[in-house]
Amino acid sequence: MAFIDDKAEAIYEEGRQPSVEHADRALQVIGSERVVLTDEDSKRIRRKTDKVILAILCWVYFLQILDKSVLGYAATFGLQTDTGLIGNEYSLIGSIAGMAQVAWQPFSSILLVKVPHRILMPTLCLGWGIAQTSLAACHNFKSLMAARFFLGLFEAGCLPLFGIITSRWYRRAEQPLRIAAWYSTNGVATIVAAALSYGLAHIQSEVLRPWQIIFLFVGLGTIVSVPFIYWKLDSDIPSARFLTEQEKAQAIERLRANQTDTGNRDFKIKHVVEAALEPKTYLWISMSMLLNVGAGVTNIFGPLILNGLGYDKYTTSLLNMPFGAIQLLVILVASYLAQKAHVKGAILAGFIVPVVAGLAILYALPRSHSVQGPLIVGYYLLAFLYGGNPLIVTWIVGNTAGATKKSAILSFYNAASAAGGITGPLLFNKKDAPSYHPGLRACLGVFVTLVVVVLMQWANLVFLNKAQERKRVRNGKKAKMVDHSMQDRYHSLEKGNVEEQVQDLLVNNALLDLTDRENDEFVYIY
Repeated sequence: MAFIDDKAEAIYEEGRQPSVEHADRALQVIGSERVVLTDEDSKRIRRKTDKVILAILCWVYFLQILDKSVLGYAATFGLQTDTGLIGNEYSLIGSIAGMAQVAWQPFSSILLVKVPHRILMPTLCLGWGIAQTSLAACHNFKSLMAARFFLGLFEAGCLPLFGIITSRWYRRAEQPLRIAAWYSTNGVATIVAAALSYGLAHIQSEVLRPWQIIFLFVGLGTIVSVPFIYWKLDSDIPSARFLTEQEKAQAIERLRANQTDTGNRDFKIKHVVEAALEPKTYLWISMSMLLNVGAGVTNIFGPLILNGLGYDKYTTSLLNMPFGAIQLLVILVASYLAQKAHVKGAILAGFIVPVVAGLAILYALPRSHSVQGPLIVGYYLLAFLYGGNPLIVTWIVGNTAGATKKSAILSFYNAASAAGGITGPLLFNKKDAPSYHPGLRACLGVFVTLVVVVLMQWANLVFLNKAQERKRVRNGKKAKMVDHSMQDRYHSLEKGNVEEQVQDLLVNNALLDLTDRENDEFVYIY
């Protein structure tokens, strides 16, 4: 069992022991005493978690992005003509999924807390798989709008759910690369969608059009994955079937320094109110919406922009594969740099600059064969925007404590992301093809604004940490706390170091469902 010096225990008992009225199931697993855990134990548990939880996250997120992104390829292979779309109807079909996500977010934030993840994830996956498959049966604007609405509704909880799952299974130092792992399937899905569209469109059928075959293939692929997801996924550490009872206690212990929740299922309105009153919530909402204006453009209009550069529909599909590869590389590099440098704000701002350059190239150059090379480079530079979302999600889950508060903020984030996805396609109108100058000009302004918002959030988090230090002093604690959750190696207690043991004992608050504002031991990360 864990050890402490008598002196350390005496100091701790002087009034610094936190209330346990909000204790969750994690406390029932580990008991009242500290669990022995070495860095080697921590790495072993992390590897086991990667093989089960992270593998599922990567596969399901890949399916979600694949289902979402094939609309652009369907348009390349005749969707608009076959269904009689006119004016901005295609843009509205691209945006309606985001509208559904915005409308559903209040309910989604409750479901994320109340429904076990093992039930929620397969249900969402089945719902959007059915919606995606039904797109193949649509023959007009109204039916396409209905199917895409339900696609967006079931996808609404996906990203918040994935962020919460990552925060509940991994230390804060481990979260950037894990979020990057599942979010990087954006790039993989783009590559696969391009390859599948190219191959499936060559199928000769008297019954089905190429775009119908594409929708059927990816939709049915999602549906058949649902039983596997239910079979393998565990809702939280206390119910994990791939961990022994001792490993469950150790897995909870290694997350103690995160100072975030470990799986409480009580929905607390006061947490939502706290999130709604904080400036950092609105800064994250702004970052999400601004960034995903560009993501909406590349998902819905990317293939059409390439098509406007003078390539046929088959070449257009193939040329989007390098775009996906750049997405994958950018996401992994951005998250790796953020994890090593521990300055997510600076990395995020840096990765927005190439996006601005790419938009400027697409806006300034004419659509002619003489400049096709530079135009393709400009389009590929837009892939750098995909390094932003995993950094923002990591920023949110690392700086938010409390099960309900985290669920609420991630739902706000996803609603803003959906709003960006709605706005992006609407900036582009069919009458502006092939240059789409008005839309590109608007996107330029959006990403310049985004850089400013990122810097504002960075400064805000520095200010909040100073406020936390003053609060600790008022409560009779040391102003500075060592944030062990951001260290690469797991930090274990050393016998004899009284000051360190006292600080480590204080993180008992981590196992209570306290928000970052309620817990004076919480340290914000930049």
